[in-house]
Amino acid sequence: MRQTASILSTYAADVSGVCSALYEMGGMTVMHDASGCNSTYNTHDEPRWYDMPSMVYISALSETEAMLGDESKIIDDISEAALELKPRFIAIAGTPIPMMMGTDFTGMAKDIEQRTGIPALGFATNGMHSYLLGAGAAFKSVAERFCHRSVKAKPLSKSPLINLLGATPLDFSVTGGIQAIKKFFEDEGFTVQSTWAMNSSWEEMTTAGVAHVNIVLSACALPLAEVLKSIYGTPYVAGLPYGRGFSSALAEKVRKAASCCYEEISAPLSSCNCKKPIYIIGEAVASSSIKNALQYDYGIKNVHVISALENGSFALDKSDFELSEEDDIFKILAGGGTVIADPLYKPAAERGGAKFIALPHEGYSGRIFRRNIPILAGDSFNKWIEGKLEL
Repeated sequence: MRQTASILSTYAADVSGVCSALYEMGGMTVMHDASGCNSTYNTHDEPRWYDMPSMVYISALSETEAMLGDESKIIDDISEAALELKPRFIAIAGTPIPMMMGTDFTGMAKDIEQRTGIPALGFATNGMHSYLLGAGAAFKSVAERFCHRSVKAKPLSKSPLINLLGATPLDFSVTGGIQAIKKFFEDEGFTVQSTWAMNSSWEEMTTAGVAHVNIVLSACALPLAEVLKSIYGTPYVAGLPYGRGFSSALAEKVRKAASCCYEEISAPLSSCNCKKPIYIIGEAVASSSIKNALQYDYGIKNVHVISALENGSFALDKSDFELSEEDDIFKILAGGGTVIADPLYKPAAERGGAKFIALPHEGYSGRIFRRNIPILAGDSFNKWIEGKLEL
């Protein structure tokens, strides 16, 4: 078996993605794991924990329960707590031990819902995948279960309605990035109906069908965008408004989608071979948006995304890479060039003698570099990158 993370770190796990996606929705989320293991999420993956209350709990799985595969106690405990707390819904998410136990999360959710009368969702996460899969499953389940089928897109006006999909602190932290993206689109003449799932009300999210276009901000939102498209027929566009040129091009694509159901998942440009490549490592939508900004705004063509996460292929082009093994990343970077990535990727860049530009990602390095996370919406990207690449 290959060692996939002997030098580089790993991304936040799928169970953290479930918790992060559901954090502001008013539900009760239970991680099925041993007592104390919730601290991995609370202290490392959730910056809202100390400032915004949310019903996130641990099941306190015992050694005996794990060996015997006993699910009755957790069902009893969750049902009792839910009847007292009266959450909007209940979500149960798995970890490695329940995976080895063969826990039936869907069945547990059905049992709890029958006992309490409260909608319950089960997620067979196992801690072996990234936060993108967990958050994606959570967004998808909420939309399927709770979005109102009766709503329809409002008549198109000069200010098209949009939903921003895939907003969690694991991708955007709590440093103002989502607010800057929302302001960009508002300044472009759009009205934001909802942001899934930061700083939006339950009613705004469950009436997402009134919007004309959905904007996929992260790969975790693709399942949600597909569900909303199947329910309401809403087209979606993927991308982040980074750079003067690319952000304007992205806004125009959203306008076209609103007016004639024109759908474009991403806006890659063809690359040409130059002597010194630029590699962007990270989540696919964000990394591809940086790539497109470098191409649109500066004519830099030899730019490649290295996506080490799942579900990002829709945002990549043929010059990009999907790599999950750190040895493969080291091989790609062996030729030098420039690397834009979370600071924990610096050893990979140094091995190949590449110039390194730090771009902290909360879903990778946690809160360590949070104060250094830049705002990149609109021309803020230009101000940031020009100082780094000496453009």
